[in-house]
Amino acid sequence: MFRPCIDLHDGKVKQIVGGTLSDGGTGLRTNFVSDRPASWFAELYRKDGLRGGHVILLGAGNETAAREALGAYPGGLHVGGGVNGENAAGWLESGASHVIVTSWVFREGRIDWERLASLVKTIGRQRLVLDLSCRRRGDDYYVVTDRWQTFTEEKLSADFLQRLAGSCDEFLIHAADVEGLCRGIDLELVQKLAGWTPIPTTYAGGARSIEDLATV
Repeated sequence: MFRPCIDLHDGKVKQIVGGTLSDGGTGLRTNFVSDRPASWFAELYRKDGLRGGHVILLGAGNETAAREALGAYPGGLHVGGGVNGENAAGWLESGASHVIVTSWVFREGRIDWERLASLVKTIGRQRLVLDLSCRRRGDDYYVVTDRWQTFTEEKLSADFLQRLAGSCDEFLIHAADVEGLCRGIDLELVQKLAGWTPIPTTYAGGARSIEDLATV
């Protein structure tokens, strides 16, 4: 199984090399910029029966394109990027089946359990995907936030994922060190996640062939 993804930057569908997106926009590297709108891709996924694709807002100016994509495939897509306790319900009302949340549930480098519990109470765990995208530091993988620029103190492990599993429907984990490079997946991370995670988990990052999909 695979999930298609619509990354939106400045209102356009793009594939951005992981970790190169910053607030100032300097150093941004892209592999692909489409001349088709996000809604075109969403309609394609709907026709092909590809449920659970991701619509990711990379910065401001993407809300209209995202809502158009959700409208083209209501109930068929997850939405993430800037999702928080105030706007999560609105995105679900706009047609998203799930919201993807990352930086908002972290505070001072740690999971803010009260904030997470509040979000679960508002929308229900069955509509929530926690983005625990990570980068390697030494022999371990740490969750990164703020467009993958900031290391948190939360290290991926079986215990960490088990504690979070009761608060969401799925995990989304990008291997940020290899995302967008098309040089192959982080096999060690994939193997660790396979042994650790107790709930459905989407791995993303580095895929270059259909064989990589089969491996994951």
